[in-house]
Amino acid sequence: MGVTQRIMKFFDDRFDTETIKRFIDKQAHKRLPPHTSWLHVFGSLSLLLFLIQVTTGILLLIYYRPTPAEAHKSIQYITAKVNFGWLYRQIHAWGATFMIAALLLHMLRTYFYGAYKKPRELTWMTGVLIFILTVSFGFTGYLLPWNQIAFWATTVGTESAAKVPFIGEWLRYFLRGGETVTGETLSRFFVVHVIILPWLVTGLIAVHLVLMRMKNLATLDPVDQERDIPPERGIPFFPVHVAKEAVVAILLLAVLVTVSVLWPWAIGEPADPLSTPAHIKPEWYFLPSYQLLKYFEGPYGAIVGIFACTVPFVLLLFWPLLDRGKERHPRKRPWAVSFGLIGLLSALFLGVLGHYSESNVNVFGQRYHIDLLGWPHAIVEGQDAEDQGGH
Repeated sequence: MGVTQRIMKFFDDRFDTETIKRFIDKQAHKRLPPHTSWLHVFGSLSLLLFLIQVTTGILLLIYYRPTPAEAHKSIQYITAKVNFGWLYRQIHAWGATFMIAALLLHMLRTYFYGAYKKPRELTWMTGVLIFILTVSFGFTGYLLPWNQIAFWATTVGTESAAKVPFIGEWLRYFLRGGETVTGETLSRFFVVHVIILPWLVTGLIAVHLVLMRMKNLATLDPVDQERDIPPERGIPFFPVHVAKEAVVAILLLAVLVTVSVLWPWAIGEPADPLSTPAHIKPEWYFLPSYQLLKYFEGPYGAIVGIFACTVPFVLLLFWPLLDRGKERHPRKRPWAVSFGLIGLLSALFLGVLGHYSESNVNVFGQRYHIDLLGWPHAIVEGQDAEDQGGH
């Protein structure tokens, strides 16, 4: 008897391994709906990117020191001295962007295919919570290098918390650990980023995967009319769909390493509370909310702005309870599809405005200054662009 057989016999004598084997075999050979395509790989890619983030994050933790005096120096040490430290730091930085993008694409596919409807409401809700927590990962992790951009972006971001009705001032103080961004803020963000959020996301991913495997991928049949997928019509999870996911995963890793090498994230200058950089802007996934808040001024305007930024996430979370229609196919859900397209295009529009606001652009040979609110103003030679923009 070989070593493998002895190991299997050891477990067979002590546990009901046949039940486990049957469960694995059933899941591996489960039939997926006929419409399953390359668009259905983004969920697995999101999981792969989360595992990459955990792995590279652990490697960074070996050398990182979460204090104002040592944080920036430790990042420099990782980049310059540690074997391949520069690579896994870049992969970790770019991986956050890739993971959020993969989650967005996964949610868009789920929404437009109506896969959030009964009996998969909880699967959708856990997915939305995973997305919100992943964005929180980006916010808390952004401060950890303790450079100028991170310091002041966190200052602006936590200042926005003060606009939340009733608890705004308390919330800002709680996030910062004081009146301003200090070492206490860094310590709090570090704990949230490396301890609290990983456990929460891991638990939600486990629940999400169990729910997904229990209910399988949604078909395009109306609610309560789904039937078991016959073998001759369904797509085998293994090896057909797994092969698709493997191909895309390899391409993803290649692109992730390529951008990490060719377009590395700069370490930046150490944080200086006495020197404010010009035109601080958040990461791309915060730009729509960042731009939207600019249109609401004054105490009541700020409340309306926070409300406007919160509503989309609340709607996303509870959308399966609001859309009670039976149809799943996009062509049979014109109102839901139109609503989703309007929301998507609005977010893209606000994101582009946020990106180009407070900057100069060249359009067909004419230079324009894009002001705080996103309005273009032609630049006349010899005059200051800021003056022409009125800001």
